[in-house]
Amino acid sequence: QAHLVESGGGLVQAGGSLRLSCAASRSIFNSNVMGWYRQAPGKQRELVASSGIGGSIYYADSAKSRFTISRDNTKNTVYLQMNSLEPGDTAVYYCFARAYYSSTVTSWGQGTQVTVSS
Repeated sequence: QAHLVESGGGLVQAGGSLRLSCAASRSIFNSNVMGWYRQAPGKQRELVASSGIGGSIYYADSAKSRFTISRDNTKNTVYLQMNSLEPGDTAVYYCFARAYYSSTVTSWGQGTQVTVSS
């Protein structure tokens, strides 16, 4: 299983911003779709955003216009910039990687807690 290392979670007030980072090995970064899921207490894990190696990007409706996913090829790192955070964004955020030809996630990060206070 690939090793994905996350950082950047924390506590922020509503309207604030956070940036999550997910570092991967070069081989994983260069050959996989990468992105973020989140899971709030009592809820199912949901896809937030993803970025393909060819530049394709997906955002959940809840993330559109507020979140930005990006890839830094020099650092093998994917970022999720989250602006205008709302209490409803409170969740554990998980970085993931999957092959571009499959919907099955093959690697998960350890998870990072994001808490947005009202």
